[in-house]
Amino acid sequence: MRRYRKDKPIKGGKLIATAGTIATIRRSVSNKSLHCSEYVTKEFERLDTLAGRFLGDGRLWWVLAATSNIGWGLQVPPGTSIQIPQDLARIRAMT
Repeated sequence: MRRYRKDKPIKGGKLIATAGTIATIRRSVSNKSLHCSEYVTKEFERLDTLAGRFLGDGRLWWVLAATSNIGWGLQVPPGTSIQIPQDLARIRAMT
């Protein structure tokens, strides 16, 4: 069973959290077309709990991983800079 099978398709019919979407997100952050705010992690914080707090859904942890250009681990060391996208609708519109 796929982890994201219940997520809504994004533009072009592709599923959220595909490799192409992640690459597009990273490029958008790099060229500053996707506006983000910065958050520095504290001890014992995880991407899924931060996604729940800042994006309203812990399943969107991969968005924080993509915008922050970090690996796929949910647990990140304290002091890690996390980029929080300001417009989640823009993420969903990416292909």
